[in-house]
Amino acid sequence: MRESDVLVVGGGLHGLSAALHLARRGIRVRVLEAQQVGAHASGYSAGGVRTLGRHVAEVPLALEALDRWHRIATLVGETCGFRSVGQVRVAETEAELARLAERAAQMRALGFRHEEVVDADTLRGLLPAVAGHVVGGLIARRDGYAVPLRTTQAFGRAATAAGAEILEGVRVSDAERRDGRWILKSRDADTYAAPYLVNAAGAWGGRLARAVGEAIPLGFNAFQMLLTDSLPPFLTPVVGATGRPLSFKQSESGHVMIGGGHKGLADLDTGQVRLDVPRLAYSARTALDLFPILRDARIVHAWAGIEGVTPDELPVIGPSTIADGLVHAFGFSGHGFALAPVIGDIVADLLLDGRTRFPIEPFAADRFGRVPPSSSLRPALPQPAG
Repeated sequence: MRESDVLVVGGGLHGLSAALHLARRGIRVRVLEAQQVGAHASGYSAGGVRTLGRHVAEVPLALEALDRWHRIATLVGETCGFRSVGQVRVAETEAELARLAERAAQMRALGFRHEEVVDADTLRGLLPAVAGHVVGGLIARRDGYAVPLRTTQAFGRAATAAGAEILEGVRVSDAERRDGRWILKSRDADTYAAPYLVNAAGAWGGRLARAVGEAIPLGFNAFQMLLTDSLPPFLTPVVGATGRPLSFKQSESGHVMIGGGHKGLADLDTGQVRLDVPRLAYSARTALDLFPILRDARIVHAWAGIEGVTPDELPVIGPSTIADGLVHAFGFSGHGFALAPVIGDIVADLLLDGRTRFPIEPFAADRFGRVPPSSSLRPALPQPAG
């Protein structure tokens, strides 16, 4: 039996962020990762650091996380390749531009000023290579992107340096609450115990929740990405479209990354993914429609990472409503990368203080249906000396 104060299931970005924040508060943390750190969504996402177009429930977390991205080296010891180049959502019709204007007005009414409508001339100053039919857009100027696998590994190194233990190749096969502790068994018959458990298992988070008796609906997708060969610089901000799915950016090396939520095929039992070529072709066509400069570009790589998706496409963040000492942080539905710096802080708050100052009510585990409340007291967690 290997003991710790907290067990974190999932070595993706959110699990590692939780481990980092807990370890820096003097807590003994052990992370159990079934494969390798960043093996799925965290290491294979588009790496967007985005406040633009967020669901209103996510906006406060996204803005707080963005502030932390602008000083990310103070958190994890390196820049993670973060570039604050802005993010733009383009409108291809006047109707789409009107929708963007309504969105900006909604944000202002709620007290948020991070989204700005721009007309066609201003947009072309930002995106000189954009297609002629584009009529304007919506921009968040402090947004940007980072390098996904580099970021995930940086969080892992920082967590390890702070005292967390990260174990790869440990696939949890059984979980139960016994005598005030969580007892987790791996497929290799190793056993781990701690009074607290963090479910950061990504697309497998629903399975872990069900294993402890909490039914949280979770599907999964294999979000696909394309990469072109290196091209001369023509694009600085990250670009999305209003009327069709697109995530589009050019890196400092000149390569163009094209995504937008088009899905491949995946198997949760094996962790294997298979690309859907027609959908990849649709992504490429959308990018070409908006940036004709890509007509001679070559696709040199394509990939997909498995991500958990909830019915309302909002994450599950917060304490279990039926199991003591369990906090969930999964189901980020393809847009959780940017939130990682603040998610770990929230998890640490919930475990150590039983509450958090951040507004997480919309992400409650029981929002999809009623579950019986727990009647037991929270198990005590040792506090750091001093």
